[in-house]
Amino acid sequence: MGILIEAKDVTKQFNLGEVVVNALNGVSFTIEQGELVVILGPSGSGKSTMVNIIGGIDTLTTGELYYNNEAIHKMNKNALTKYRRDHVGFIFQFYNLMPNLTAIENIELAAQLSTSPLDCEEFLDKVGLKDRRDHYPSRMSGGQQQRVAIARAICKNPDLLLCDEPTGALDIKTGVEILKLLSDFNKEYKKTVVIITHNADIANIADRTFYFRDGAIEKIVRNEHPLKPDEVKW
Repeated sequence: MGILIEAKDVTKQFNLGEVVVNALNGVSFTIEQGELVVILGPSGSGKSTMVNIIGGIDTLTTGELYYNNEAIHKMNKNALTKYRRDHVGFIFQFYNLMPNLTAIENIELAAQLSTSPLDCEEFLDKVGLKDRRDHYPSRMSGGQQQRVAIARAICKNPDLLLCDEPTGALDIKTGVEILKLLSDFNKEYKKTVVIITHNADIANIADRTFYFRDGAIEKIVRNEHPLKPDEVKW
């Protein structure tokens, strides 16, 4: 289906006082259109930094990064904002809901940024929160807030959905339901989904798994027969 993301020798350095931290050390890969990729690795391995750069939240230090042959590494702030708005959806580990908006309003806010949004009410129901429709984040548990955040990201109908530990705050049953939602979005809508996790079981649902360690890709494994989330032995 063609390459959507291409990284070439990407590095990222952070200056902490007089200390330079190398978060990424020459990372190169491609991600195909419509692919479901899992980025697996321990804390501090560089996986979140890499995904933040892919999503235009952070910038690389050296190297090249392309989205659909567009040079992300050459974009200014305005171009990066447009790139994030038009093409990218995010599911963060810490929800980032608007506290003064209800569950459905949080989802609708993101959908308003899209030229082809999905049905907000339908996806609120799919994440099992139809009865929390008019609740504010302060009246929802962490797991419920995460499900609202997932519905919000999907309803924007992005070409590229980036998920940072999307099941980290959820019990196994709810986590499986959310992974099924992400997998269905990938398969039914032919959208590219990237999931960051430290849970090796989640790799079973991926087309490919990128194993990160010490700021570099240790190996990339293709899964010839990805499982459905409810087929994985958790």
